Amino acid sequence: MKARFGTVLLVIVAIVAFGTALSHLSCLYFGPQCYAAQMAPPVLVESAKAGTLLAPFATLVASAIFVVCGSYALSGAKIVRRLPLLNVGIYVIALVSILRGVLTLQLWARHPELVSLC
Repeated sequence: MKARFGTVLLVIVAIVAFGTALSHLSCLYFGPQCYAAQMAPPVLVESAKAGTLLAPFATLVASAIFVVCGSYALSGAKIVRRLPLLNVGIYVIALVSILRGVLTLQLWARHPELVSLC
C-alpha cells in the first residue's frame, strides 16, 4: 500500500512537471503576452518583444529542466526504465523544490508588496 501511494505521487509529480514544460513552451507560440502572463522576468518579456534569441533559449532550457524532472519521477515510479543516478536525482530534485518553496515563503514574509495573489 505504501509503495503504491508513492508511485501515485510520483506520477502526479510527472504530470505537473510535463504540464509546466508545456506551459513554458506555449510562450514560443503565443509570444510576449504569454511571457508576461506567466510572470517571466522583464528581460525575457522584452527579449520576446524584440525578437532576440534570449527568450526562446531560456524557455527551452526551463522546459528541458521540467522534462528531466518529470522523467525522473516516472523512472522512480518504475513506469519508464531506470535513469542514471535515479536516487540521487530524485533527492536533489526534492531538495531544490523544497528550498525554492521555503525561499518563496521568506520572500513573502520580508517583502509582501512583491507578492501577487492574483
